[in-house]
Order: sequence, then C-alpha cells, then structure tokens
Amino acid sequence: MSHSLSAVDAGQRRRRKRHPNHRLVKIHRSYTVEEVARLFGGHRNTVRHWIKRGLPTVDDKRPTLILGRELAEFLQGLRQKNKRKCQPGEIYCVGCRAPQKPAGDMAEYKPLTPSLGNLVAICPVCDAMIYRRINPAKLQQVCGNLNVTVPQVGEHISESSRVSVNCAFRKG
Repeated sequence: MSHSLSAVDAGQRRRRKRHPNHRLVKIHRSYTVEEVARLFGGHRNTVRHWIKRGLPTVDDKRPTLILGRELAEFLQGLRQKNKRKCQPGEIYCVGCRAPQKPAGDMAEYKPLTPSLGNLVAICPVCDAMIYRRINPAKLQQVCGNLNVTVPQVGEHISESSRVSVNCAFRKG
C-alpha cells in the first residue's frame, strides 16, 4: 500500500513542477529566486530559465527580486500557451500532444450516461486510440464533418413484450 501511495505522490510532485500553480503566489509580495523555487518545489535554475524566457524582475541587482503579481501572470501565460483547443472534427491525441482529425474522418460515439459519452477514433499519425468526452446534445457541433456511428441501444429485458423462453426449466 505504501508503495502505491509513494508512486502517486511522485506523480503529483512531477505534475506540480511541470505546471506550477499560480494561485500559490502572493501577488503583493516580492520573491527571491530561491523563494520561488521553494514555493513550487523546483530548482533555482528553473526560475532563472523563466527569467530568461521573459519573467520580469524588479531590477538587475542582486538578490534578484520578482514581484508576485508578475510571477502569477507569467505562470498563467505559460499555461495558456500550452493549451491546445480542439476545433470541430478534431480529437486531442495524447501521444502526439496535438489535436488530430481522426483517420478516415470516422469516429464512434459510445454513450456513458444519458447526458455524456465518448467519441472514439484512431489517430492518423500514431495509430493510437483517441477519445473526446462530449454531451450528445452537442454531437453535431463537435463532430464537424466526421462520419460518426452511434450504436443502437438494445431493448432491456423488462421492456420486452415477448416472454423469454427458458428451456432449462421444463417440467417433467
């Protein structure tokens, strides 16, 4: 049990480092490079790399100070830059890390609940299965010009008018 918990903790730590939460930053405070690294559980060189990529500092003197408001805005900008919106007819491929039009412009809708389902298709680049969760009411908007097959729902046994014949229970 402790092994699986440590694996989950390690995954969360990696995700935190990769996508630092801008809400942890106090916008009315100034931070040093070391304080920012400690705040996000990262390394000082990561913060220095952010400065080279455009994170504004107070001045060119040491210690390097970063305003909280500008740090929060910079981190929000990083997140927005990495987001990829899917256009109608596209499904995001995790392997390619980009929205893709399904192979053959074909997809299948698999309902999960009455108000939710998955579009399932094959990525034309890496041949992996790609999925997009959608509301069936928005199926036409999301699909664009895709050829979508919707499986027909079978009749539930309690709704059947025919009586089921079970030959295992014959009298005799």
